[in-house]
Amino acid sequence: MRVGLYFDLRDPPPWRVGWHRVHARALETAAEADRRGVGSIWLSEHHFFEDGYLPQPLVFAAAVAARTRHARIGTAVVLAALRSALALAEEAAVVDVVSGGRLELGLGAGYRIPEYEAFGVDVAARFTLLEERGREVSELLASERVTPAPIQSPLPMWIGGHGPRAARIAGRLGAGLLSLSPSLLDPYRAALEQAGHPADLARMAGPLSYVLCEDPERTWATVREYAEYQWRTYDSYAQEGRDGAVRAPDLPAVFASGQAGTHPPVRAVTVEQAAAELRAAAAAMPVQHVFIWERVAGMPDAIADRHVELLVDHLIPELSEVPAAGPSAERVAAQQLRSL
Repeated sequence: MRVGLYFDLRDPPPWRVGWHRVHARALETAAEADRRGVGSIWLSEHHFFEDGYLPQPLVFAAAVAARTRHARIGTAVVLAALRSALALAEEAAVVDVVSGGRLELGLGAGYRIPEYEAFGVDVAARFTLLEERGREVSELLASERVTPAPIQSPLPMWIGGHGPRAARIAGRLGAGLLSLSPSLLDPYRAALEQAGHPADLARMAGPLSYVLCEDPERTWATVREYAEYQWRTYDSYAQEGRDGAVRAPDLPAVFASGQAGTHPPVRAVTVEQAAAELRAAAAAMPVQHVFIWERVAGMPDAIADRHVELLVDHLIPELSEVPAAGPSAERVAAQQLRSL
């Protein structure tokens, strides 16, 4: 499997260093990780976060493309309903050209009501629009109307989501599924087959919130306040625009590891722990990519830098015997073209 880094470019107010520095640091980290063999670099999207969460992942993807040579560059995800299909297709094509054919285009529906209101789009239609945009983008790129044309033909497409509805959309489109949830594999494969795609076309990818370190207990003692900030902001922003008062998350319960067999949303782990879990995931699902947050928002550079070093210098070699699951790029391309 390809192991990568995931960036959101947050600069939280309690630990603010300046957005220029955050963006420059991210590009430097991506370039150095690429030089040392990272498998992929993925970018996220949200709007109106106080901490400057990356709002335009394809714009930043072009900057990453110009600074790297080997790593795949993915979006996880672009909020497809907030853009026209033509804009998505043209921006994706430019990034693919700049990168020399390394883009993985991940589209998703999102969930934040204020984002949809700001763009004048009905949030209730987000899944319908996601499927429409995915199909339209594929058709535009295949029609050769978009210039410059992307190097990859067709462009690898992924659909992100946390539930069976997104999994079924991915299956109908013959796209990859941006989720590492084993419960979504059956509805995803069923939708692939129902749409005339072979079930072994299935490929999955997704993010993990590890902080790699040598001493998890000591590292967690430092990282926890940053992890709690990250979880609190995700939770509160997700509630905006909904009926009722915004409730505060029960952070002690959220971060209590091992309760009911669950893990907290951010974990400090050793390379050996992470490798064992990723091998288990690869055995259970057709995992093609995993990407790990480059840092928990605001945490000290020393911890983030060591985390990245452990990922590229130790975790990736540790998993070198685990193949990237799913069909070849050539077979995916042929199947996607037949489905248009």
